[in-house]
Amino acid sequence: MLFSKGHEPTFNHIDVCRYKNTFNIDARQYIMTNMTTPIDLPLINPAECCSLAAEPLSEDDAERYAEIFKALGEPVRLRILSHLAAEGCAPTTVNELTEIMGLSQPTISHHLKKMTDAGLLVRIPEGRTVFHQVQPETFASLRTILQIG
Repeated sequence: MLFSKGHEPTFNHIDVCRYKNTFNIDARQYIMTNMTTPIDLPLINPAECCSLAAEPLSEDDAERYAEIFKALGEPVRLRILSHLAAEGCAPTTVNELTEIMGLSQPTISHHLKKMTDAGLLVRIPEGRTVFHQVQPETFASLRTILQIG
């Protein structure tokens, strides 16, 4: 016997009636009820199902978009992009971003290069100053790929 006479625990949980004999370990089988009844889910109209584009991506397009998403996978790059977009996508210099982000110039330059290589930004040299600007065509294509429904 698991418990001495008079010291049996009280079971105050919701499923107390689902156990047959709580003091016999072999009889503590949980009684399953209504678990084999199939559940009918509402059918979704295939025409309304979410699609990621008008047609499946080609292998080249998938690789190109994967590189773009990989570049966006870095929090600092998202912050830079967010700042550029908040400023109306106007051209910005590395020095301006360094002051705003609180990061070193080499760090900002590294992230800007990665974003430029991925096609997210355009590099505009003017004399000894280089401006970086959001590439709107890339984001237009990303919106097309990610448009759901």
